[in-house]
Amino acid sequence: MKKSVFKFLNVVAFSFATLLLTNCGNEEPSIIIDEPQSEVIENLKAGVMNGSLEEDFTLNANAIYNLNSSFIVESGATLTIPAGTKIQATNGGTSVYIAVLRGGKINIEGTSSNPVVMSSASGNPGDWGGLTICGNATTTAGVDAEAEVGGFIYGGTNDTDNSGSINYLVIKGTGAQISLTSQYNGVSLYAVGSGTSINNVAVINGSDDGVEFFGGTVSVSNLYLENNEDDSIDWTEGWNGTVNTAYISHTKSGFSTVFEGDKENGNPKFNNVTAISTVGGKALQFKLQSGATISGLSLSGYDVDLDMKDGGETSNVVFSDGYNLVALATDDEMTVSGNYFYTLNTTVVPSVNASDFDWVESNLSFDSSVLQGAVTTKVTLDASVSYKLNSSYIVQDGGELVIPAGTKIEARNGGTGVYIAVLKGGKIDIQGTEANPVVISSASANAGDWGGLTICGDATTTAGVDAEAEVGGFIYGGTNDADNSGSIKYLVIRGTGAQINSESQYNGISFYAVGSGTTVENISVIDGADDGVEFFGGTVSASNLYLENNEDDSVDWTEGWNGTLTNTYISHTVAGFSTAFEGDKANGNPKFVNLTAISTVGGTGLQFKKTSGGTITNIWLEGYTDNIDMKDGGDLSNVQIDGADASTTADYKTGTKVDVSTWSWKSKGL
Repeated sequence: MKKSVFKFLNVVAFSFATLLLTNCGNEEPSIIIDEPQSEVIENLKAGVMNGSLEEDFTLNANAIYNLNSSFIVESGATLTIPAGTKIQATNGGTSVYIAVLRGGKINIEGTSSNPVVMSSASGNPGDWGGLTICGNATTTAGVDAEAEVGGFIYGGTNDTDNSGSINYLVIKGTGAQISLTSQYNGVSLYAVGSGTSINNVAVINGSDDGVEFFGGTVSVSNLYLENNEDDSIDWTEGWNGTVNTAYISHTKSGFSTVFEGDKENGNPKFNNVTAISTVGGKALQFKLQSGATISGLSLSGYDVDLDMKDGGETSNVVFSDGYNLVALATDDEMTVSGNYFYTLNTTVVPSVNASDFDWVESNLSFDSSVLQGAVTTKVTLDASVSYKLNSSYIVQDGGELVIPAGTKIEARNGGTGVYIAVLKGGKIDIQGTEANPVVISSASANAGDWGGLTICGDATTTAGVDAEAEVGGFIYGGTNDADNSGSIKYLVIRGTGAQINSESQYNGISFYAVGSGTTVENISVIDGADDGVEFFGGTVSASNLYLENNEDDSVDWTEGWNGTLTNTYISHTVAGFSTAFEGDKANGNPKFVNLTAISTVGGTGLQFKKTSGGTITNIWLEGYTDNIDMKDGGDLSNVQIDGADASTTADYKTGTKVDVSTWSWKSKGL
């Protein structure tokens, strides 16, 4: 290996000796030897990077270099890039890239105040290749494997192999497409060993992956990955390193995943990862038998949290924080049977924030009118703003969401990934008025477009203390029957009930162990694909409920709920719904004062399962094929209607209808 520093010293020494000879009386030296430097070195001195570097070279700090073709660091050579250096890649697609071959090294010496930047002029996806490093560590592809990019050779037997170090590097505009199945990544690490140090790397606007690991043992810390169009982090061939601290964002639709693991499971580790999408999509995907161990995970805005693409065992993916998996309905594109898509009971409180990467210059900004993520303090919306509910929006313990009168929130048609939840210890304050109700709806207001509103409290439930909800895996239930989860006044909800799986769907409003200290009045739920309102235990009461064409039950309760509903009006004009009422399990004897339910399409009015029941005063049932259904043969005396046991033959048009003619707020839309 030639050393440019040695060459420089040799030239200096020769010149000094020549000078001495001249001073000793020679009129001029007989010969002058000036070893020519390579064309690659001459180009580097002129600020141009191309060709193959066969000797150590250090770029100039804070200088700009033009990368106009491939630049390859050969085995035995080291390229050093000081802080502040900028490498501008020509928009040349696959012919423009930097590669470090096996046995070569790259030392990127950026700092937080002066990172190294590699980018095309525009920074658009696919402008150039990216950075590829080939090492001598193990990979399931074997020794002397051939990379899919450049045909470079990688892989060996030295898991502690050292390909150099990377500190504070920003890469933009990578991912040029090689073929229909291959593209360059922002950073490709082929069998790179654990002796290589990689810290503080940002990959922005890549048309393929942000970072991909092909086997090897290298670990990485502090990754910032923004709008990479395929996978933000991809790995295969048994990579078993660790990623510590990563922030991943997606604001452009059409990307593949946050993570994609493939082939053999080397059980890589991921600690403290926050990923945020404003456009839905999939978060974690594992192919074949791949897996990982993950802790400190925060996902927000993804429609699918976990995809075991080839039906791999979910046990291959270990969530150290104990997240529970909730199976989602099978995707139509799946060619194998079974449900392999899951949502996770993950916290949306970020473990990592974009502000942690203040050394990254990014144009990323989240629209303040987009609602998603976590509410950890008191957040008050502005009625003059047209809000978009993009994904989950979760009020955490100690947080409070205030929604003023007249606020309109348009929910993305994102199915189960879009909902509002108030966790135990959190509060919601919906301040609608008769003239200006709060409206939360999808744009088309079609049944099942989005999830709905879920509130979790600390009141009693037969499910026990700290029970787990069927939606979101949220924790609910305690011992405080007077618990206060806030106030809901004049709320219209449309298009809810997205299906989680064959057994579970979101409701318009789900009340999980909500206490009597919570105020609920003047609620309208229209066109929900599941229940209008459902109570899971608790003691909360509500008044003035308008429930129209909810496809399962208009009012559903279980787990010993024992609150009171006053002035409930139910309308069915679309066939195929389940019931107006469905009570299940233990009988907490809830009260219903002034109940009107009218169907133009037949169906079942009031259904009571197992030992459930209730007390109803002033009832009007009209148009149902069956008014009372004791589904599991429960005693009719469990249901008291106007002071008598329920009857399967009674007409129940004896009361006074609830007059909703003055409820002008009930059908408001976006």
